[in-house]
Amino acid sequence: MTQRIRKAVFPVAGLGTRFLPATKASPKEMLPVVDKPLIQYAVEEAVAAGVDTMVFVTGRTKRAIEDHFDKAYELEVELQAKEKLGMLDMVRSTVPDGVNCIYIRQGEALGLGHAVGCARPIVGDEPFAVILADDLIDGNGEEVLAQMTREFARRQCSILGVERVPETETDKYGIVSAEPLEDRVSRVHGIVEKPSPGDAPSNLAVVGRYILTPRIFDLLARTPADHRGEIQLTDAIAELLKYEAVYAHEFRGTRYDCGSKLGYLKATLEYGLKHPELGDEFLAYLRGKDWGA
Repeated sequence: MTQRIRKAVFPVAGLGTRFLPATKASPKEMLPVVDKPLIQYAVEEAVAAGVDTMVFVTGRTKRAIEDHFDKAYELEVELQAKEKLGMLDMVRSTVPDGVNCIYIRQGEALGLGHAVGCARPIVGDEPFAVILADDLIDGNGEEVLAQMTREFARRQCSILGVERVPETETDKYGIVSAEPLEDRVSRVHGIVEKPSPGDAPSNLAVVGRYILTPRIFDLLARTPADHRGEIQLTDAIAELLKYEAVYAHEFRGTRYDCGSKLGYLKATLEYGLKHPELGDEFLAYLRGKDWGA
């Protein structure tokens, strides 16, 4: 029976130390790109792919994420009284009708694999998506998860979102060895976490988009921690390859690594330039600015 992706897991328990002091009291996923936080872009991408259950794996400092997707009674009453109906619609549409948000606490920061495993009680025996909000991806017309769910509908197997990275940067990513099948789709034969450029099997890097079958939960449960005490999702995927097919989808779109300050600044610039209200004025400002030598 053909299955579809109804649930998406958002691992959001990380401390965001690269953005201190901005993230001392506020989650890194709540950093705004123009006028929306990173986590909202991620949720909107999931909704566009047909997901109706958002599973947030949080930590003790992440209450702002729950508040963001909750009903804001006082704010809505104030906007209604002042007849700011456009803003009222914006606030109410943060979570569309028919979409549920569920929160699970990750008691310890034991790695991405551990965070995904925490979602098992909610996901159950279904295929599901994993979205890392740090990776903001402009799908240029079609959201990346929608591209991947379409591929999943054809193959009913785990799908990894990948992009080609400079060969000198393979030590920053999980890298796959894969056999090309057709345009932008490959069958994965192996995956290794952060190989040095000389040891990398390719330059196809796994970025923050996954569709996984529920078998991954059993594999995560018996995946040993690495030298840092963390359970790596990459290790469980490598084990998954022994049991079932896994495919790599080289998505169409532009990724901004908003886990880094430079990537975040690039995203802010690009999304500012295409903002329907601010884009033209922002471009005029940039063109008129004397940037010096």
